[in-house]
Amino acid sequence: MTTGDRESFTLWATERQGALLRTAVLVTGDHQRAEDLVQEALTKVALRWGRLRDGQPDAYARTVIVRDNISWWRRHRRERVGLPEYEDRAAPVSGATSERQLMLRDALARLTARQRAVIVLRFYDDLTETQTADVLGVAVGTVKSQTHLALRRLREAAPQLAELLTEDS
Repeated sequence: MTTGDRESFTLWATERQGALLRTAVLVTGDHQRAEDLVQEALTKVALRWGRLRDGQPDAYARTVIVRDNISWWRRHRRERVGLPEYEDRAAPVSGATSERQLMLRDALARLTARQRAVIVLRFYDDLTETQTADVLGVAVGTVKSQTHLALRRLREAAPQLAELLTEDS
């Protein structure tokens, strides 16, 4: 990596690390694993920075985060019982929004890993269905069906989230 590439990567990574970490925490429910996923994604982006700097490094980093999380989940799913993620290991919450954050965490915990990823990418990262499908490596129809199922599960699991959203409007 040239000095100019190193500087441009460092600038990009500094600006985007917080947003990538928030996405990873929402996808995993585990702050420590989210940090590991972000570091791995940043490493992979750095190795390919020459090709990515003028393209879409954010999209590539999100893809790495989501796919590495799915790989982790597949390796460890037999070892876990109950809600596989979103246990007490998630980052602590404080302040006025803590109730909402806890409700959101509890609701997201009831989703499958793929449904959680679809919801986070579509509604938190504001990706299109096509972009989400590219990140997850699935068809657009899969994104649509998983979004539909996940939203239905969220409405059933946490109707109070919808009430909180209408109160703020």
